[in-house]
Amino acid sequence: MGIKVYNPVTPGRRKMSTLVRENLSKNKPIKKLRHIKKRSGGRNNQGKITMRHIGGGAKRFIREVDWLQNRFDIEARIEAIVYDPNRQADLAQILYRDGRRGYILAADGQKRDDVVISSDKEYKMGVGNRFPLQLIPSGQMVHNIELVPGQGGKIVRSAGTSAVLMVIEGKYAQLKLPSGEIRKIAKEALATVGQVSNPDARNIRWGKAGRKRYLGIKPTVRGKAMNPVDHAHGGGEARNPIGLKHPKTPWGKPALGVKTRKSVKSSNKLIVQRRKKRR
Repeated sequence: MGIKVYNPVTPGRRKMSTLVRENLSKNKPIKKLRHIKKRSGGRNNQGKITMRHIGGGAKRFIREVDWLQNRFDIEARIEAIVYDPNRQADLAQILYRDGRRGYILAADGQKRDDVVISSDKEYKMGVGNRFPLQLIPSGQMVHNIELVPGQGGKIVRSAGTSAVLMVIEGKYAQLKLPSGEIRKIAKEALATVGQVSNPDARNIRWGKAGRKRYLGIKPTVRGKAMNPVDHAHGGGEARNPIGLKHPKTPWGKPALGVKTRKSVKSSNKLIVQRRKKRR
């Protein structure tokens, strides 16, 4: 797998790049494990736009991914590593010994015919295996982590991401998340060993707006390019500064760097160290 850079034969091709995915299978999705992805266009039940920059995009099927993986001590063989249009990470199509098939999030380094297993009794070496945090050695990279035991993986699911299991203390395990935050999670929560597949996804250069439109992402217009009636930054000839002490949303509320997390939140006690502000 590598990144392919194109010759600048057109303005859209200039500096554009794509991923060469030689490890992916061309298998069609399993019909029983897919359904049509419905679209909202960013509109609510009244037809009003409540989420901007959403619309269009290629038609897709949702793959039903097994986020829980609680079929303990039953080995599964990876039949294929497949593309998923709904995420940057790849999926692994697995076949259990009892004949049941499913999709799981593929770990980096997994390939066809590898064997994966979930267990709540003992730890077994192997990328893609799934265990409770209390069974995994400290310092190990993990992903697809449950926040509440039994609810299925909720965090660290994006392409190329991983968290580091730091220590087990009392009822909790401490993990360093990709954001830099150190958080306590119940030691009975399940996590998958390794890093999420397709780490090069972050290095893609889209090259033109049209490729983002295929994903259902509409263009974002700068506030300073608007009129004052349309945005708090509006006015002038789009060359002037915003003329404010700090940036604001189109509706006049403070934006960019303002803390939006509620001060009274039940999970505050589980955060050992907050993530550092990115500059």
